[in-house]
Amino acid sequence: MPVAAVGWMALNPTENIWPHLMATVMPRYLGSTVILAAGTGALAAAMGTGSAWLVAMHDFPGRRVVEWLLLLPLAVPAYIGAYALADFLDYSGPVQTALRGWFGWESGRDYWFPRVRSIEMAILVLGAALYPYVYLLTRAALHEQSASAYEVARALGCGPWRLFRRVGLPLARPAIVAGSAIAMMEAVADYGVVSYFGVQTLNTGIFTTWLERRNAGGAAQIACVILLVVVILVLWERFGRRNARYHQSARHPRPILRQRLGGVAGLAAMAACLLPFLLGFVLPVAVILHYALAYPQGWITPGLLRAAWHTVSLGGIAAVLTVGLALVMVYGVRLSGRALPRLLMPVTTIGYAAPGAVLAVGILIPLAALDHRLADGWLALTGTDPGLILTGSGAAIVLAYLVRFFAIGQGAIDGAFTRVSPSLPMAARSLGRDSGGVLRDVFMPLMRGSVGSALLLVFVDACKELPATLLLRPFNFETLATRAHERASLEDLGNAAPAALLVMAVGLLAVGLLGRANLGLRKSPPRGIGVGQAG
Repeated sequence: MPVAAVGWMALNPTENIWPHLMATVMPRYLGSTVILAAGTGALAAAMGTGSAWLVAMHDFPGRRVVEWLLLLPLAVPAYIGAYALADFLDYSGPVQTALRGWFGWESGRDYWFPRVRSIEMAILVLGAALYPYVYLLTRAALHEQSASAYEVARALGCGPWRLFRRVGLPLARPAIVAGSAIAMMEAVADYGVVSYFGVQTLNTGIFTTWLERRNAGGAAQIACVILLVVVILVLWERFGRRNARYHQSARHPRPILRQRLGGVAGLAAMAACLLPFLLGFVLPVAVILHYALAYPQGWITPGLLRAAWHTVSLGGIAAVLTVGLALVMVYGVRLSGRALPRLLMPVTTIGYAAPGAVLAVGILIPLAALDHRLADGWLALTGTDPGLILTGSGAAIVLAYLVRFFAIGQGAIDGAFTRVSPSLPMAARSLGRDSGGVLRDVFMPLMRGSVGSALLLVFVDACKELPATLLLRPFNFETLATRAHERASLEDLGNAAPAALLVMAVGLLAVGLLGRANLGLRKSPPRGIGVGQAG
């Protein structure tokens, strides 16, 4: 419905400003978006692939700790990283203040410093926040490979660099492309970073056209361009894997023996892995924590508790609805045994690829029309005006979260059903259980962990969502994400810090769960002579 509504509004605008957009701002919006996405994808690929290669293929001091630390930037929303980096590098920040003190400079005219609020800095922030997508997928791909390919390459004379370039990189290419595509789509969908740094992208164009120029049709037309960019990124990811086949041996593959790195090489490997972690996690947390402690009055300002309650309640409702509906849909499709439902089920995940601002455009206009009809009908029946029931409350925000994150719930539930042996539900049916009894007594006890993980992941993503919440929230309605963004936009980091810190604390829950699933349950391969040593 939201995607269809965006298309309909774009084709039938009340005032068609598309020619004006194309003649004025659209080239700039599109060019900035392409540069931002390409730069973010390249930086995330470099950080994620390099760190995954080091921790998967080498053994160096602190590797086991670094393996976990590299996931932590996922807990920090990119817009919070933007606030921290700008404050750290700005004219009045500690870096430039220290430079002026050390060298005796008196003003900005005495030295050159990179422009902080720029598209280059936005790429740096987004790359540091999104590289874990590439890291996770690439690390998993490297772990699944057999040591045989590397031993053969080594026997043929490949050194460490050629081993990475000629063997590791091609075998991990599907994972690298997939992770980079996710990072690029997240960059296209970002609003908090680009708005704070003053970068005009397609996403900021939606806000400007809709909220400032009061033209929903023009906003929908820009939203269609964003959807087209996202489709191109998805097709690019598929094209990158087009005819390639990466099969494992039918025999159980021998695990890769990590190469021991000691001395300077080991310290250099550790430093290279710690750099993305420091930039994507330590810097934002340190700056925000500094403001949270330096301005304790920010914790007692009016509205913080109310924003926290809105965040928890909306995220909780969205998580329960999303996972509950995913459970009903996946189980129903499995019971039906028909091909059409299975073909249609992936369509329900399309919302995850659509940016929050696009979904907001497609949700608010139809819901507002329905709201007015409901209010008029109730007024005609009772003589009292109920107001706007859907758009005047958090219902529209919950619907946006449901559409946006349904893919997470569906993927987790579908995977959980797949892991249950078919003999168990068949045995339950033979003992007289109906379909509901099988779900309650057989599947749910076995899937309890997966269902809980899906609830937590949807809840955390809903708590961090910014663009859809900004556009769909009622008047004077705040969540922790919108409160942090608005205070930071006013350069009031003292009052923004508590909300930002709470958002990061919620994000750490999901990262801990993700790390436990991806790192904690897999045994490390034995140490020994590695792929870079003759054996």
